Amino acid sequence: MSDFGMSGDDLEQMYQEVILEAARDPHGKEHFAPDAAVEGSAAGTGDTVIRASHEYCTPGESHQFNPTCGDEATVHVEVSDAEPHTIARLVWDGHGCSISQASLSVMVDLVQGRTVDEAMDLFRDFHELMESRGHGLDDEAKEDKLGDAVVFQGVSKYPMRIKCALLGWEGMRDSVAKALAAK
Repeated sequence: MSDFGMSGDDLEQMYQEVILEAARDPHGKEHFAPDAAVEGSAAGTGDTVIRASHEYCTPGESHQFNPTCGDEATVHVEVSDAEPHTIARLVWDGHGCSISQASLSVMVDLVQGRTVDEAMDLFRDFHELMESRGHGLDDEAKEDKLGDAVVFQGVSKYPMRIKCALLGWEGMRDSVAKALAAK
């Protein structure tokens, strides 16, 4: 990964600022999921109600929970019925640390409006970044595609924080799979 002519400490500080800003002003966050603490008793049937706001789209929804730190997110996606399938709408609801919230926000910016194939490529590239243990990707084209998500390279140094960064991405992948299975 390019260091932009900055020292390691300066680069780490820049990454932290980007993550904190994305967590403060999260993109794609809406309040639609029931409170997880009440969900089991209040929902009664345990069924999830999925609403599609786009005609000619199939919705999918996935709830993700990280028991290590308590982060949780419900990711709702609407996939176009037309080929190639595109992600017409991607929103989420949840709470957690700044890493999980920022990762969800950055993911929305990267994935919404893309084809399902492009979204799954980004999912794999982000996973590869998280597996790099702080070394980043050797492929500059992948880094370019990931855009702001490359700031999570620093997070990949800390195994306990990787799950936080991946929470929303796993929810997006599962939601898309559910939407495609419903077609």
